Amino acid sequence: MYDTDWTVIETAESTFNSTQLHHKETVFTLGNGYLGTRGAFEEGYPGACPATLINGIYDDAPLVTTELANCPDWLALVIMIGGDRFRLDQGDVLSYQRSLDLRRGILNRWVRWRSPAGHIIELTFERFVSLADQHVLALRCQITSVNYAGAIEIHTSLNGYPDNQGLMHWESLNQMGRGYAIGLHVRSRHSKHEVGMAAQLSVVGVEQLETRAIAFQGFPTLVTQFEMQVGQSVTLEKLVTVFTSRDNRVPFDAALDKLNHLPGYAILLASHITAWAKVWEINDVVIEGDPTAQLAIRYNLFQLLSAAPRHDDRVSIPAKTLSGFAYRGHIFWDTEIFLLPCLNLTQPALARNLLTYRYHSLPGARRKAQTQGYEGAMYAWESAETGDEVTPTWVPGPDGKGLVRIWCGDIELHINTDIAYAIWHYWHVTGDDAWMRMYGAEIILDTAVFWGSRAEWNPSHQRFEIRNVIGPDEYHEQVDNNAFTNRMVQWHLQIAFETLEWLRQVDPAHAATLEQQLDLTGDRLQHWRDMIRHLWVPTDLVTGLIEQFEGFFAREDIDLAEYEPRTRSMQAILGIEGAKERQVLKQADVIMLLYMLRDGVFGDGAVHYDRQILQTNWDYYVPRTDHTYGSSLGPPVHAILACEMGKPDEAYEHFMRSVLVDLADVRGNAAEGIHAASTGGVWQAVVFGFGGVRLTKSGPVATPHLPTHWTRLHFKLIWQGQPYEFDLRPARVPFTVPNTQPGRLPIQGVIFDLDGVLTDTSEFHYLGWKRLADEENLPFDRTANEALRGVSRRDSLLRLLNGRSVSEDELQEMMTRKNQYYLELIRTITPDHLLPGVNQLLTELNAVGIRVALGSASKNAREVIERLGIAHHIQAIADGYSVAKSKPAPDVFLYAAQQLDLAPGHCIVVEDAASGIEAALSAGMWAIGLGPNERVGKAHLVLPNLTDVHWEMLLQQLSDAVRRTAIELSLQQLVQNRR
Repeated sequence: MYDTDWTVIETAESTFNSTQLHHKETVFTLGNGYLGTRGAFEEGYPGACPATLINGIYDDAPLVTTELANCPDWLALVIMIGGDRFRLDQGDVLSYQRSLDLRRGILNRWVRWRSPAGHIIELTFERFVSLADQHVLALRCQITSVNYAGAIEIHTSLNGYPDNQGLMHWESLNQMGRGYAIGLHVRSRHSKHEVGMAAQLSVVGVEQLETRAIAFQGFPTLVTQFEMQVGQSVTLEKLVTVFTSRDNRVPFDAALDKLNHLPGYAILLASHITAWAKVWEINDVVIEGDPTAQLAIRYNLFQLLSAAPRHDDRVSIPAKTLSGFAYRGHIFWDTEIFLLPCLNLTQPALARNLLTYRYHSLPGARRKAQTQGYEGAMYAWESAETGDEVTPTWVPGPDGKGLVRIWCGDIELHINTDIAYAIWHYWHVTGDDAWMRMYGAEIILDTAVFWGSRAEWNPSHQRFEIRNVIGPDEYHEQVDNNAFTNRMVQWHLQIAFETLEWLRQVDPAHAATLEQQLDLTGDRLQHWRDMIRHLWVPTDLVTGLIEQFEGFFAREDIDLAEYEPRTRSMQAILGIEGAKERQVLKQADVIMLLYMLRDGVFGDGAVHYDRQILQTNWDYYVPRTDHTYGSSLGPPVHAILACEMGKPDEAYEHFMRSVLVDLADVRGNAAEGIHAASTGGVWQAVVFGFGGVRLTKSGPVATPHLPTHWTRLHFKLIWQGQPYEFDLRPARVPFTVPNTQPGRLPIQGVIFDLDGVLTDTSEFHYLGWKRLADEENLPFDRTANEALRGVSRRDSLLRLLNGRSVSEDELQEMMTRKNQYYLELIRTITPDHLLPGVNQLLTELNAVGIRVALGSASKNAREVIERLGIAHHIQAIADGYSVAKSKPAPDVFLYAAQQLDLAPGHCIVVEDAASGIEAALSAGMWAIGLGPNERVGKAHLVLPNLTDVHWEMLLQQLSDAVRRTAIELSLQQLVQNRR
């Protein structure tokens, strides 16, 4: 089903058949955050499940409380060929191909069809849901006659009778049909939401055309007739506009008015393509060496970005996005824990929208807490329009027999902390103090108030407990002291204190208001402190093994391997009660806890889980987890932590299970809609797992763990408004170095800076900066250029600007312009530009088995060494794409050592800049400085250049210098002690 890196392709020969109809409708969903349209055929198909779901348009429904109402179908396009209706279940499909262009957000289909009467035509369909204008939808169909001459009749409609699996939500208010346009106005039966749609049809390629509007009630239709000749092509273009009463007081009028002022199809398409290009500029992930993973990660990102609301902060992303009826369009913790990390670090404005939805739904959370007899805010496990709980209490049992009690809405409480966790991370990643002050702080504090009223004191054990809950593993309900819940509550209360203290400092008046409004008295805060100290998390303090909940280890243990092969979940095999009484997990629970608290830089001042604790719990819980048919939320988490434990190939198995969950229908339920959590989870698996990105107080840092067959991983992040770019390559195979002589340093690798060490590109840099400075009227000369040695492009420009205020866009443009000037100059480089002694030294290092790396801040380093003709001497490259922080941070040299599979203390760095020497020393490496002592004097050994420098001589000189330094330090210490 897959073809290129950017296109998902389905062909009749391989995968198109009626049994996969609903799966493919999900796969080919298009959306723009305002609405989503499943990939149903324009002409219809028996048993099809077409749907257009508009975010926020809910209506009451039996059992499930409320659901996103299936809105009028805008696709309807009937084509009659000589009296025969074109449809894939009639006549003969001679050729077929459907494809989704992920880069441009366009769905295409090509069909060569023979009618029952023997008429052959070719049809090419194209549709898009505009990302540039959320109220615009469009489709185009080109009809080409192969052997038919005669009448063609087209019916294009707005179908006001969609249903949600048999349930009708709409009543018709008004409709219109005149000229080449139709309109429809409907209202939901219970919630009274209104939807207005309008459509127009253009026909290109015929001279005589007859069109009329037919006023079927609730089904306005345009009927167009024309004559075709053999070989003739005719193009139909249908433009549709849509508004709701959520975004316009009179949606019908708004739709008609917008339709009257729309530009043509081509202009709308161009704007849509431009909008997607802007999104992919930051969100694209490049994986080289694995075409399936490359296409799949882009597909998942496409569906995630298609579902994120761009202009509305009162809606969120449902668990099935806007692509299907499962979970009824309800919002779960999936959004906060699985989707938001990606958006925080790539599209922070969209992340802000999703979190603001939680602020608007805070009154619903307060109502739920009050109804259940608690204080503060208790967020709904399933949320919709108002934030009130909409989890169904009962659902039909397996095979439709009886009803099953659903406890999640009553006792799956960790959603409260999940939301606080998402807010805390958004704030630290984006630095959005204004949002935190006005919205986030109140949510964190009021949800903490809930925990204070929910925990119970156990006097016999002198501890707080939280009883009768469900943790992430939903195979086990109504358990006591779930470790994930209790530990995350501790974390939540800790960051509540930090939030309150911060707010008191930055906005004392607002802090005072919240303290009064939420009754944050001294007694309440002391109660929180007591809970932090005494809330029980069942843990073996000797081994570090965490018990998933009180009594879990006492339940019957089973070997899941004995149930293989299987095509059902363990709960389906064992039954609800059977799974509950056994040690089998639906998804990561304790492992999820270890994942969420793996970084302690965001306010978690208590325990951090080390590698040994992770290994202990991994060994226990992973074999007991239903990876294949449990929850789709588990595999990405297992992939990330497998990478952290140095098991990238095991991580890859979990990753592929998740990244293909919809494309390959891994779990057999993709027909119900996109697995939203997986779309964000696989991004986390790539960036945090294989990319090894950790979020530190100063920004993201990468230590990659690539699968063995991946040759490159590239992605971009935004940290507190600053862009970061990572271009990661696999580590090299370990090797053996000959034993060094006694007294020699145990050196196994040499890391060279580029400019001033291997070649002198400083003149090119100078000329590039000089040209830019002259264009911008900035003072700049060779003395100023000297201060830029070893400094990143961004920091160099900031020094040139010397405090002059420019926007981020202007800054980026100037950096790009300077780099273009530099690129023009370095394209003149040849091997003749190597500095004296370099080629000879590199040859000697290779001959004696010393590994060689390049450690440069330049993003053009790879091209330069290729032009110098020395790429074959260098086993690893750490450049401006490899790490986020440039020198004097040690990251680039540490990355180079990791690529060589060497410890930092076994590496020499050869540098000509003070910042590079500082970086080498910070990395714990040996430093050789080239140039004047006043610039590189902090190095262990200083040389004028590499002329006539041989490896044996260099190693001996460095060893002697280090020994002399050690003796001098010892003498200084001795003198100091005698004093």
